[in-house]
Amino acid sequence: MVGQQILDLLIGVRIPGGQPVKGTGLILTETHSPRRIGRSVGALLAGFVAVVVLSLATDLALHAAGVFPALGQKMSDALFVLATVYRTLYGVVGSYVTARLAPDRPMGHALVGGLIGVAMSTLGAVVTWKKDLGPHWYPLALIVTAMPTAWLGGKLRVMQLSSNRP
Repeated sequence: MVGQQILDLLIGVRIPGGQPVKGTGLILTETHSPRRIGRSVGALLAGFVAVVVLSLATDLALHAAGVFPALGQKMSDALFVLATVYRTLYGVVGSYVTARLAPDRPMGHALVGGLIGVAMSTLGAVVTWKKDLGPHWYPLALIVTAMPTAWLGGKLRVMQLSSNRP
């Protein structure tokens, strides 16, 4: 039920039969059509795909250019810093894409994307922690930057919407 409460608060998605959020003073009774829920899911997926495609394309380009070592070879901490920087920027881009495509509440959608990013980055850290694939600070950096990048991408869209109002 916590997942439903997060969706209610952030993006206004109500699953039919869901309960109002207790203790918040909010009465959330609106039920959105399956089309609107589909658009919300699509916005989240599009932001995720943007981040993955940009990250993988940059990884491959840097390997091909000889900036990154051959696949399977160890990378220096400096190269992991570089990867952290561009992945952080791509997180902002992906969150902006999510907010731009959201049917409503662009910041809420971007933040839900950030929560998914935190969960996926945490899962990645847990799975790879003992595999000696790189420094331990790197997956932690991805976890820590997920929400700020989501907020910034959402904020850019909100500012864009505000500047377009007459």
